[in-house]
Amino acid sequence: MRLIFLPFICAIVGFAGATTARATVSDDIAGQVVARVAGSEYILPMLDSDISVSIEGDMATVEITQTFLNEAHVPVEAEYLFPLNQTAAVYGMEMVVGDEIVTAIIQEKAKAEATFQAAANEGKAAALLTQHRPNMFTQRIANLMPGLPIEVTLRYVQMVPKIDGQQELVIPLVVGPRYQGTPETPELVAVSDDDAPLPANTWTVSDVPAHPPVIGLDIPDTFSADRVSLDLSMVSGVSVTDFGSATHPLAIETTDSGLIAAFAQGRVLDNKDLVIRYTLGGQTLEAASLSHTDERGSFLSLIIEPPALPNDATITPRELVFVLDTSGSMGGAPMTASKAFMDTALQGLRDSDYFRIIPFSNTTQSYSADAQLATAGNIRQARRYVNGLGTGGGTEIDNAIRTAFATRQPENTLRIVVFLSDGYIGNEAQVLRTLNQQIGQARVYAFGVGSSVNRYLLDAMADEGRGYARYVPVGEDAGEVAQTLAADLKTPLLTDISIDWGDLDVTEVTPTRIPDLFAGQGLRIYARHAGTETAQVTVKGLVQGRMAEMPVTLTLTDNADASALPLVWARTRIASLTRQVALGQNADAADAEITRLGLNFSLQTQNTSFVAVSQKRVNTTGQTATPASVPLPIPAGVPVTAFSGSSTPEPHAILGFLIVAAMSIAGLRRKVG
Repeated sequence: MRLIFLPFICAIVGFAGATTARATVSDDIAGQVVARVAGSEYILPMLDSDISVSIEGDMATVEITQTFLNEAHVPVEAEYLFPLNQTAAVYGMEMVVGDEIVTAIIQEKAKAEATFQAAANEGKAAALLTQHRPNMFTQRIANLMPGLPIEVTLRYVQMVPKIDGQQELVIPLVVGPRYQGTPETPELVAVSDDDAPLPANTWTVSDVPAHPPVIGLDIPDTFSADRVSLDLSMVSGVSVTDFGSATHPLAIETTDSGLIAAFAQGRVLDNKDLVIRYTLGGQTLEAASLSHTDERGSFLSLIIEPPALPNDATITPRELVFVLDTSGSMGGAPMTASKAFMDTALQGLRDSDYFRIIPFSNTTQSYSADAQLATAGNIRQARRYVNGLGTGGGTEIDNAIRTAFATRQPENTLRIVVFLSDGYIGNEAQVLRTLNQQIGQARVYAFGVGSSVNRYLLDAMADEGRGYARYVPVGEDAGEVAQTLAADLKTPLLTDISIDWGDLDVTEVTPTRIPDLFAGQGLRIYARHAGTETAQVTVKGLVQGRMAEMPVTLTLTDNADASALPLVWARTRIASLTRQVALGQNADAADAEITRLGLNFSLQTQNTSFVAVSQKRVNTTGQTATPASVPLPIPAGVPVTAFSGSSTPEPHAILGFLIVAAMSIAGLRRKVG
């Protein structure tokens, strides 16, 4: 990941004064912003990313390389916000400064921050990785000197889950806005200017405090707008078919051992998440196991595939509660896709089904006071209602959850709450607590609509609701994808799953509550174990309300190819503990266990951080490094109005604000187009 930035783009907090500038963002460049200054054009600096991926079957190892380059004339401290997959087990970080290679160490968060600050004060180069959420991180670089690049490499592993019959690997590339309820930063709003009328899709950032000019900071002439490269290799012991990406065209070559792939156009703009899907052949077992033993102990994973059932397995009458996000960030393509989803879902209801529709933004509405039977007339009226919905405001999903469970459920039905949202909120913990308190025996299906949605939140909601999450990317085929997903609102094939481990000694099983099993997907259960090489366990559950069970023979010999399994187990265990903290369930003990696991397994968590410090002192100027935040692209398909007073940016993340800060520092009023 190569980062080039303008060091005069500084944090806004603490500035004094005010200025106004205009910014136009064209959807076809989605985040590439060109500044015009004194008749010259500059592409404002963003990020070059070098991503290396190695896939073995359904396990992926990813390296992300960030090269920080200071093209100014003074020392800089840089801060960059970026996403990772929420299931990623980040196990290593390395920093290269000149000819010095530094391996990062894991420390408790506060200690790591102190180590970083001490190094910064001593004039040493340093890098600090901080986790804000399981899918959101910041990288800080101290004493980034002119002409002396600093390269930071992150390494993580993750399992590639099976979704609708295919493995799906998601590599997030951009962070979207988050709604916090009340704005904590200047608003980005549409304005009317009688002196200089604004063209369509032009927005103004106002009330941004000014900052005195910083001496020695220059604007480079050009910056690369296409910043992300991909180097992917795959090795598999079974056949691989249908390998590709609907989000990014890939150049794919077959090899003797598997395949290699890269972006078809070489480099791309990081304004939407990369999603790769493929089918693994030779998987006919309903359950399989994997195990590994090292100095940390013995670990296993159990994979459960859905049973083969007749078509009448899903005849239980349902109450479908559709909770539809109509906030400002859903404007345009996301709302169009949501309406396509709703139209297909309503037409696909069975005669025995009931339904409700709950649109929400700052406020929550209800299409009807009670659940409506899915008659032809009721469905026609509901389709007209959905078609007439508009967008605007913030994302008050907590109130929408309460409304979804506020009415009496029709007798003898399975309540399924279907959420359609981009998940652009910041209070995930409160949402999960509310859902946990309200859900009862209902199931939750989460459908993320957008090119860079908050998968952490939506996956967590689905897990809490023993359902599933699916994602509709914004693009030419978004409506088609939405319709396909809506036409297949699955009913779980196996519910209330438990495992009888027999004589096998297992501890710290995760997930602690096993979700339902749906057609086209598999479940992975992780645990520590001791003792035997083989074991007989029994998977139990309900099929159409009737008890069913499946015996499974586990072979638990050490598998050298599964050396990443302890890291994956620890990361999955941390995810379960993080959920406990969010729900307030024995939170102190869970929080302490997160710290212990992070330190013992050398993993990045919300309580532990990687920090790297050079041996050499690089800043000998006597100048304190100038803070510099790095701008991010606007996610593709997300309107600029998503960054309004209804949304609070993540730390130093909102591009428009940073643009205006830069303009303020230079003492200019610049038009960006």
